[in-house]
Parts: sequence; C-alpha cells; structure tokens
Amino acid sequence: MQTFAASVIVSFFEKPDFLEKVLTGFTLQNFKDFEILIADDGSGEKTVGEIRAMIHKSKISIRHIHHENKGWRKNRILNQAILASKSNYLIFTDGDCIPHHAFVAEHLDASKPDTVLTGRRVYLGAGLSKFLTSQRIRRKVLKRFGLFLLVADRIAGGSSHIENGIYFKNPAIRRRINRKDKGILGSNFSLHKKTLFAVNGFDERYESPAVGEDTDLEYRLRNAGYHITSVKHLAIQYHLCHEVLKRDSENLKLLEEVIREKTTKTPYGINKESVS
Repeated sequence: MQTFAASVIVSFFEKPDFLEKVLTGFTLQNFKDFEILIADDGSGEKTVGEIRAMIHKSKISIRHIHHENKGWRKNRILNQAILASKSNYLIFTDGDCIPHHAFVAEHLDASKPDTVLTGRRVYLGAGLSKFLTSQRIRRKVLKRFGLFLLVADRIAGGSSHIENGIYFKNPAIRRRINRKDKGILGSNFSLHKKTLFAVNGFDERYESPAVGEDTDLEYRLRNAGYHITSVKHLAIQYHLCHEVLKRDSENLKLLEEVIREKTTKTPYGINKESVS
C-alpha cells in the first residue's frame, strides 16, 4: 500500500467552486509527498460528479470520502477520513481555505511527538474571494502579489486579519512570534495520527457547526497532556468569504461537560466502544 508523509483532510460540503480553488492551491505546494482526503458531509449527486471530475484531472493524490446527507455530521465524516488515511501525520483544513504554497511543508517541518500544531488564516473579502479564480491561483498570484492584494482589499473594506498572511522565514522571528499559546483552529491544525487515536478522534455527538470540531478536541488533547504549538505566519491559509454559521447551545453544553469532567477520550469517536 502506498503511504505518504502527510494526509491532508479537507472538510467539505456543497461548495465545489471553493473546493476547486483549494485543490488548485494544493497542486502548488513546494512539498509533494502528501495525499488529500475530501471529507464530504453529504453533498448531493451533482456536486459529487464535479468532485470526481476534479479528481480525474488532478495530478495529486485525492480521494473522496462521502456519506449520505442526514444533517450536519462533519465529525463523523472526519473520523471516517482519518481511518482511510495513508499517513501517520494528519493535517486538517476546510474546503473554503486556500493554502499558502508552503502550508504542508511548514506543518511537517514543525511537527513533534506529543505536540499539536495550529495555524491561523486571513479572512478574504467578497471581492478578493471572487477575484481569486482557480486560473489566477494557478498562475501564482497569491505567491507573487499576495500581500499587495490583501492590503488593497483591506483598504477597500474587504479582507481582515491580513497580518496573518505575512510569511516569515527568519528562524529567530519565527520563534519569537509563536511563543504565545494559541487554541486549535479547526481549519488549520495538524498532529500525529496516534495522538488523535489516543483521544479517540472527533466526538460525533456534535451535530451542528462550531466548537465540536476544534474546541472540544483541544480540551481533550490538553487534558491528555499534549502540547499545542502555534505555527502562525508559517502555515498560512486564505479563507474565502461566505456567510458565518451560528453556534448551537447544545454544543456548548457538551463542551461544558468535557471541561467539567476533564475528559480525554470520547466514547463517541472513532472507536464507539472507547470509554473516558
């Protein structure tokens, strides 16, 4: 069986135009030994057909992990993608986040045992999100003109958190800017597969967006003694503009339980027979 240095797991639902831009960004990575698994939370037949067409014409290894649409079950499909992965190192991102050309390399270079890496992202305005077509991304406009585009769009009232798009190469600067503890961002984090299995993956009781796919996991990893290390300004991504999803109060109740009980392993993860 073919293996890879890293498996990139891309959570996705019904935005094939966004996904095409994201996959184009991954074709431009300066490190090539990785696979992509599209963790698709129930997209319809038309979108599935478009994904198959993207995979067929792609030069990188991509697999589509899909289940039936029964509401928001992102954590369940993420767990399925973990089981299907062919690497011992997992990088998580979303289908609306275009990666910087060194995104995969930076996650791998900074990886350590018992450590979870977390990056940050630039929030693109609607205008710049539309301007960044797959063709323009393929022509490396983000690599060549990224900071100029971000500043111009920020002045126009579009993009935000553009400072997260500054890429530093100097080792001393890298160490200094990443001294502060950061929380896990669900669209930009990585860890060894065995670390994720130690806490039994994602908790599938969360059935609505926010909290469940990152904050819950972060608390359980910290409770289990793992370290969270920032790779801000190293592993950069550009978040395409769309409507913000609302948090569910039921999610917060589940999270409060994790915090109160100091939970490490969820009984509702990859292995359904696991106990806390």
